[in-house]
Amino acid sequence: MALLLLLLLSAGCTDTAEERTVLRVVAAGSVLAPLSEIEAEYERQYPGVDVRIEGHGSIQVIRQVTDLHRPVDVVIVADESLIPELMYRPMAPGAENFTDGYIPFATNAMVIAYTDGSAGAGEITPENWHEILARPDVRVGFSNPILDACGYRALMVAKLAEGYYGDDSIFSETIGNHLTPPPVVTASPGSTEIALAEMVKPEGQKVGIRDGSVFLLALLDAGGLDYAFEYRSVAEDHGLRWIDLPAEIDLSSDEYAEEYRKVTVRLGFQRFSSIGLERPGLPIVYAVAIPANAPNPDEAERFIGFMLEAFGEGRQGWPEPIRRG
Repeated sequence: MALLLLLLLSAGCTDTAEERTVLRVVAAGSVLAPLSEIEAEYERQYPGVDVRIEGHGSIQVIRQVTDLHRPVDVVIVADESLIPELMYRPMAPGAENFTDGYIPFATNAMVIAYTDGSAGAGEITPENWHEILARPDVRVGFSNPILDACGYRALMVAKLAEGYYGDDSIFSETIGNHLTPPPVVTASPGSTEIALAEMVKPEGQKVGIRDGSVFLLALLDAGGLDYAFEYRSVAEDHGLRWIDLPAEIDLSSDEYAEEYRKVTVRLGFQRFSSIGLERPGLPIVYAVAIPANAPNPDEAERFIGFMLEAFGEGRQGWPEPIRRG
């Protein structure tokens, strides 16, 4: 009798666990740390929900829905412009769009992250960072621009820096000359396009590339990289040192939006050939959306409301919240 009771109780616990709603959130890697906190807080308040979060580069985040057709409840990207460009289109001929709306909720800034052990750590300043990074013995990292917003933003920052510092060699010396095949840079009055091949790989040991910006952190910690183009929130959360860049080039300010637009990165990934994925320089804005075929749209809405409230608090090491009047 006691054994039967134990089996019944065990079955009851299993049924309860299985009844939890699984909420699948696919997000840009740079918000994984904040989302981990939000997940724990949300599940404490709503124990019937199992929030499952995974991170990718922002373009890969959207591809989970549009190309791989995975059942996702919430998508979060570090570049708001990706959502209308890649998701405001039909899921199939005659079907509804992948989504028809999104909510911008946070901003960030590009910085140069490093550690105490980085080559030149005792010399680098906001004025000479590009000279330090150009040294042959200094290793520089950034995320894959074909997959991740931080990656194509790294290229933009390096190119914008040329105009700001009056040095036309910054992009080529720190990044361009060390990629294979090399980017094709086309300059015209008031604008520059950086065209990438379908696959971008390092040439030699000067640069290191990872699929997402957060995956550069382990290389920095281990000394495999000296410097990385990162988001300020990621550097702060990870306890790194960093160089703040001028607002004219760090992609943080609406005030300099027209300046940022002077640089465009064209992605060569053939999957985007029907869309023509051209990334203009824009201020960094994070956004969240619910796919039209989300398994749990009501729960997704509740989670997003909870998440927006948490981001609105402006916690340390998180992207800056967008203040709404």
